[in-house]
Amino acid sequence: MLAKKYLQNMQALLGELIDKQTGNIERAAEAIASSIAAGHSLFGFGCNHSLLPILDIYYRAGGLMLLNPIIAPGLLLELHPPTLTSKMEQLEGYGEIALASAPIKPGDVLILISVSGRNAVPVEAALRAKALGATVIGVTSQAFSDSVTPRNKLGKKLIDVVDIVIDNLVPPGDASLSLEGVPQKFTPVSGVSSVALMHALMAETIERLVARGITPPVYLSGNIEGGAAYNDAQLAANADRIFYL
Repeated sequence: MLAKKYLQNMQALLGELIDKQTGNIERAAEAIASSIAAGHSLFGFGCNHSLLPILDIYYRAGGLMLLNPIIAPGLLLELHPPTLTSKMEQLEGYGEIALASAPIKPGDVLILISVSGRNAVPVEAALRAKALGATVIGVTSQAFSDSVTPRNKLGKKLIDVVDIVIDNLVPPGDASLSLEGVPQKFTPVSGVSSVALMHALMAETIERLVARGITPPVYLSGNIEGGAAYNDAQLAANADRIFYL
């Protein structure tokens, strides 16, 4: 039963993340909490499917309000045919253009997700954010990155240029299951892995902010009584660091 096998694979992967990536999550959370405590801003970026884990922690009940996603045209799977989005991620120079839409300043933090880390846009975006004085946290796969060559004129991969690496432990090619009669592996794991890492990172960040005596602004569900009013008040109080409204 492949449905069960996939879920068991994900269970094992999450266990590996606990065993192997807790330290990196703590390092990244400390960087974010320190930045927020000093009055700086938090941003998130990824291309296409790698943007989805950023969007999963953005503007939702139980989520940290301060996460500002950077959404660039052509990198949200909105193009048709979707093959164009893959070409956009490889487009030299577009990483800097994408980052230009975000008011990144010295002391800010950027979370940047790219599973292979080989394409031009994520590498350029990471370098641009660092040039602006931000700390860059890269969520990527060491194994996948090691299995490919850079696909950009800089000759770099994301794992080479970020300040802190969180390894999502995705295998080369991403897919996890095989079956006789199907010539390639299927069912990717990067979505589950990266989304889980993002929520774990936000949980650790919130804990560290509280330890500093800071009450972090967290969304209350708008579907419970008083939720909308609470959120409005928190958004107003933190408007200087929230750029998505």
